[in-house]
Amino acid sequence: MNQFTPVAKNRVAPLIRVVLARIQEIAWLIAPPLLRLALALPFLRSGRTRWDGFLSLSPATLYLFENQFKVHLFGAAYAFPAPDTVALLVAVAEIALPSLLILGLATRLTALALLVMTGVIQLVFPDGWANFHLYWASLAVGIMAIGPGALSLDQLIERWSYRRSP
Repeated sequence: MNQFTPVAKNRVAPLIRVVLARIQEIAWLIAPPLLRLALALPFLRSGRTRWDGFLSLSPATLYLFENQFKVHLFGAAYAFPAPDTVALLVAVAEIALPSLLILGLATRLTALALLVMTGVIQLVFPDGWANFHLYWASLAVGIMAIGPGALSLDQLIERWSYRRSP
């Protein structure tokens, strides 16, 4: 060791702290919208396949919910009750919820709803846990934990309502 080592450490440590603080600030700005987008995209892509026109479910969607999709519980497979209604609800949810999430509107509630949907999808496709469902669930829980972030309508509404309150 030479005589300059302590001086170099004293100058480098604050610089490293400043750089790390800036990285954290940027990440706190960018991470929430990226998490929201990452969770929204698979649901939005699926939702786009459910429709055959404006407010018209595709025949394939109806067929899947009536004949193919089964809930696997306790070692047995059960058909969805009112499969046409369930298909419509799922199709609407797969468009509406990701859209809200991308905008950052009702973010935590939307992430919770997508977490519940992921749980139901897990019951329909039990083998999908490691490939998809674990990641979707992790994204949803992360969004619920950190919130919508600064780049969201939730944040804009919060700022607006804070300014208007006495």
